[in-house]
Amino acid sequence: MQRRSLTLLALMGLAACAGLDAPPASEPARVVFFQGDSATLDAPARAVVQAAAEPARRMPVTILAYGGPQGGSFNRTLATARANHVAALLRQAGVPAERITVATRPPAPAEMAPIELRRVEIRFAP
Repeated sequence: MQRRSLTLLALMGLAACAGLDAPPASEPARVVFFQGDSATLDAPARAVVQAAAEPARRMPVTILAYGGPQGGSFNRTLATARANHVAALLRQAGVPAERITVATRPPAPAEMAPIELRRVEIRFAP
């Protein structure tokens, strides 16, 4: 009985140690906001993209751009330009182009805060 208990404790200890080699938890998404009808970022937002470059060198990223329902093709084009700008900044920071996917989200509801419609998310794949 005592031997069985010790064996069980040893196996539980080994199982706990096995988690040390587990892949790290996925990186949280990074979000940057653009001004008005602009497709360029200010210095603080560029710093967020630069910080995102480090984990992006190790794992694939998806750049998601958002836009509002008003403006039709203008907003879609602007959202795409914003996502491409973030992708270009990541490439300049040394992220291989094959790790970056650019996508735009469907138009968001007009009742969302205007700033939310000018965001780009950098999402990391596990």
